Amino acid sequence: MIGATGQVGRAAVRALAEDGWEVRAFSRGGGRDERWPAGLEASPLDRDDDAALAGAVGDGCDVLVDVVAYGGAHAAQLTGLSGRIGSAVVISSGAIYEDDRGRGFDTQGDPDGAPRYPVPIPETQRTVAPGDETYAQGKVRLERDLLAAGEALPTTLLRAGAIHGMHCRSPRELWFVKRVLDGRRVRVLTDGGRGRFHPTHVSNLAELIRLAARRPGSRVLNAADPQAPTTAEIGEAIDAVMGVETRTVLADGPSPVGGTPWDAGHPVVYDMTAAERELGYRPVTGYADSLPETVAWLCAKLDGRTWEDAFPAMFRTYSPHGDLFDYAAEDAWLEKRERNE
Repeated sequence: MIGATGQVGRAAVRALAEDGWEVRAFSRGGGRDERWPAGLEASPLDRDDDAALAGAVGDGCDVLVDVVAYGGAHAAQLTGLSGRIGSAVVISSGAIYEDDRGRGFDTQGDPDGAPRYPVPIPETQRTVAPGDETYAQGKVRLERDLLAAGEALPTTLLRAGAIHGMHCRSPRELWFVKRVLDGRRVRVLTDGGRGRFHPTHVSNLAELIRLAARRPGSRVLNAADPQAPTTAEIGEAIDAVMGVETRTVLADGPSPVGGTPWDAGHPVVYDMTAAERELGYRPVTGYADSLPETVAWLCAKLDGRTWEDAFPAMFRTYSPHGDLFDYAAEDAWLEKRERNE
């Protein structure tokens, strides 16, 4: 397992160990998760060091799971070791899709409007071209180079949606949870709260990894939860977990306030029938059912800390686009709306 102490790696190591695999867990820091079985081997590894990766594989392994692979260089590392790897399971991204007019996640600001994907999106939907300029292009290059190896390295590529759960570096639920903790009992949602960005809980992704390890093959599969709730439904579900009632004000269309990390511009829902057919996949949890653990973890992370300190990666991602928690702007917008009603 490469990337073992990240959000996905923690859950996947545990799922594989519980399924009877002898797991060797590698991560940059070489740490371990408190919920892993005692005695499980955990070692440091620089993912970009070819010799270190070859040493980690050693004389060989039945399955190599890579949750951090990206781009052509990482694909070349894995294919170069194909003689020592029985099969691979590699995490890709649902962000690689584009619509029939060539618009994708990387063209959200396109003057022609947001991408309009089919609902749900099948694995046969076109993707962006491979390249090195954007995240999506790098993931497509990774996919194509690994699939080109064919039987030499059977690889399952899992196109994950909006990953959520404990240990997330940029938890989208924070937008709702922090508002509740700050005593906000009114929120604004753009586009009528109808936005849908299909979530993927880490335990469901870990289950797909477990199943793919048991059934090697060369394929791409979507990886998502059984439900794709709207932004408004997510807010209501978090309120229920936190035992509060929040008045939601819906803006019809784009608004200077009320945008959330769940907004994708057009409904993004992934078709999961291929995973069910090829792997026998059944989800471990649903979105609402997974929330109590996530919310408790978020509250503990925020206890006595600013959100910028608790989630620096999220702050770096979103701060160039404005303040996620600009309550003064929200209050001014609400006041203006009420005056005009």
